[in-house]
Amino acid sequence: MPLFDPHSLNDGVPRREVFAWAMYDFANSGYTTVVLTAVFNAYFVNVVAGNAPWATLAWTLALSGSYLVGMAVMPALGAYADLHAKKKLLMGLVTVGCVVGTAALALAGPGDLAVAVAAIVLSNVCFAAGVTLNSAFLPELARPEALGKVSGWGWSLGYMGGLLALGLGLGYVLWAQARDLPATNYVPVTMLITAALFALAVIPTFVLLRERAVPLGHGTVSGVLRDSTQRLWHTLANIHEFRDFGWLALCGLLYQGGLSVVIALAAIYAQQVMKFETAQTMLLILAVNITAAIGAFLFGYVQDAIGHRRALALTIAGWILMVLIAGLTSAVLWFWVAANIAGLCMGSSQSAGRAMVGVFAPAHRRAEFYSLWNVALWLSAVIGPMTYGLVTWLTDNNHRLAILATGLYFVAGLLVLAKVDVERGRRAARASND
Repeated sequence: MPLFDPHSLNDGVPRREVFAWAMYDFANSGYTTVVLTAVFNAYFVNVVAGNAPWATLAWTLALSGSYLVGMAVMPALGAYADLHAKKKLLMGLVTVGCVVGTAALALAGPGDLAVAVAAIVLSNVCFAAGVTLNSAFLPELARPEALGKVSGWGWSLGYMGGLLALGLGLGYVLWAQARDLPATNYVPVTMLITAALFALAVIPTFVLLRERAVPLGHGTVSGVLRDSTQRLWHTLANIHEFRDFGWLALCGLLYQGGLSVVIALAAIYAQQVMKFETAQTMLLILAVNITAAIGAFLFGYVQDAIGHRRALALTIAGWILMVLIAGLTSAVLWFWVAANIAGLCMGSSQSAGRAMVGVFAPAHRRAEFYSLWNVALWLSAVIGPMTYGLVTWLTDNNHRLAILATGLYFVAGLLVLAKVDVERGRRAARASND
């Protein structure tokens, strides 16, 4: 079956445009892979915060602050994008912010907490906003019955971008370590590599991706913000009309709470518990990105074949297995097994959630619904890592107990998912369009 199969796309959507849309995932994945997962998180704990007892908690607080900022501004921004058909313009602005913030991380050295926190908040808020706006293009490109596979194409290509960014960074790290250069030399350079790759790889997206939405409103800036906010509150006040989307958002909040721990703290766990060096950690994340790309690509087809809810339930069950292995094993081999299970589940679970939102979102309110979905994910990114950080702080850095506690979020998410009725949610979206 050809990649970017034209039969999976809406009428008038060329394959090159879907490739350009997926290139945004390719471009921004270096940020999550290098900054949040493999390199800068451990650097923040070990170097910037000097491996203090509160260092892991400080990292989780910085991330949590960035997500709280995103939660405050993104829903109204999404509603504004819908009203004025400005998804692409806003996506361009936040992309610039993420690139600048990522490059600014290179300025953080030992003790530079203020610089590191400011740069991580700017870059992460802009990254999350870009993901939200890009996701809102998905239903414009893919046929309803192919949302899973097209979403999977994007996630899969995204992990390839993460692989490239991590591979380039790892090459420099190995070169620097061979010359006995310290982390304060090679980590800042990896931040600059990541920022430059993001800026270059995203060019096809802004050249080829079309804004198909039609403006629904006009007026002054203050009027636009008022209308956007009123529309958002109207949706929340009438969430019972979209109860399956509401259950999905709660499910996402829970299972992504666990997933966000893996993204934000994988390198810290590997170095603190398994005693990995920076190069070993980067190699581990490199392998995980390969399995994540495979999982995202193949599972998109599985999702369209067996149904959205069953597919998401299968990936959440995989997360529970991963947590048990990682929390209970001391062997490096089993840790590698757990890490690659996480890779398979990471791409597939994120892709599945994004596709399900596309099913439940009314056609004229997609950016708004994706914004609400991402508010749930941002809240999960606050409670998940914060739970982990608090457990380590209260238990004298017991990372094993912290990762096992994280597993409770996956269990709760699986229970909530049972309440989601995909067909009922699809009917509610269609009724809103009428």
